[in-house]
Amino acid sequence: MLNGLDRNSFESLEDCWGRLERTDKPIYIYGMGNGSEKLLGLFRRMGISCKGIFASDDFVRGQSFCGYRVEKFSDVMQDSRDKLVVLGFGSSLDEIMRRIESIEDRYELVIPEISVTDKGYFCRQRFLDLYSKAQRAYSLLEDDFSRRTFECITAFKITGQGRYLRECFCDEQEAQSLLQLGSREMYFDLGAYRGDTIESFVARTNGQYKSITGVEPNRRNFKKCVQNTGKYPNITLYNAAAWNVQTQLLFSAGAGRQAKVSEKGELVDTLTLDSIAQNGCTYVKYDVEGADYEALAGSIKTIRKYSPKICAALYHKPYDYFLLPLMINKINSDYRFYLRQSRYYPCWETNLYCVPR
Repeated sequence: MLNGLDRNSFESLEDCWGRLERTDKPIYIYGMGNGSEKLLGLFRRMGISCKGIFASDDFVRGQSFCGYRVEKFSDVMQDSRDKLVVLGFGSSLDEIMRRIESIEDRYELVIPEISVTDKGYFCRQRFLDLYSKAQRAYSLLEDDFSRRTFECITAFKITGQGRYLRECFCDEQEAQSLLQLGSREMYFDLGAYRGDTIESFVARTNGQYKSITGVEPNRRNFKKCVQNTGKYPNITLYNAAAWNVQTQLLFSAGAGRQAKVSEKGELVDTLTLDSIAQNGCTYVKYDVEGADYEALAGSIKTIRKYSPKICAALYHKPYDYFLLPLMINKINSDYRFYLRQSRYYPCWETNLYCVPR
């Protein structure tokens, strides 16, 4: 059991990277894609040997991945030889989550915390170096469940053990209820994707709101967003990236969470929340795939002037879950902070809910 945010408790936990370096079990990665590529890169840097790659049976058709012949999930699970499995992707689908948990029943499973948007990863020593900042963020949290969530997420990030994460899973609808959305909301969706969060907002407010503004840089997703949400009244959509200044940047239009501001890609316009919320803002959502600090820096005037309710994604980079709350608190200290973790392996969909006092 953890003992609050006690430094000694975290120092006593086995670091997942150290575990991978020390194990004498053959290591297999479950999954193909960007996450597994990042893992293999980290393995090479740390001198960790990978025995093989496997994937769900439906995806295996004799192909190879990064020089490995991809094995079937069912074949690996029927193999009686002991092994250590490392998860190389993320999912919130019930069937996939049950499959991941079935691995734990048979073999040792490690779920390392690697950055969604760059090559970074969670390092226990780096966390301890930043411990005073983690303590400050922890002290801002409003309720016991938020503090418990913070403790469990930290333990999970250090150990890669799914049991810690399961202790703090919560229902997304219950988490959203913290915002207490009303019928006069002026909603700004930064990272509108294909309009799913706009549609959820409309459903939660029973279609009673003042205005909706969506910002989405990916051109393909933007077109889908227009198609999916153009039916709603009082809605304005921008094909742009939320940033700290108005300019143009290169944007890599990768699939899903790999879409981000990058060193290569197509030029996109950027805008700031401050530039589009001059007439007011009561609620803003940040899910901008790694551009969170820049988007917040472009929101300072709005957050200070209007104290909007905030839902901010805290999972794009390994230490966002305490660094971003500190940034918001520095901009405007008149908030109650709630931390919630939706059902997901690894701890993606970690969100901060900020409610003005």
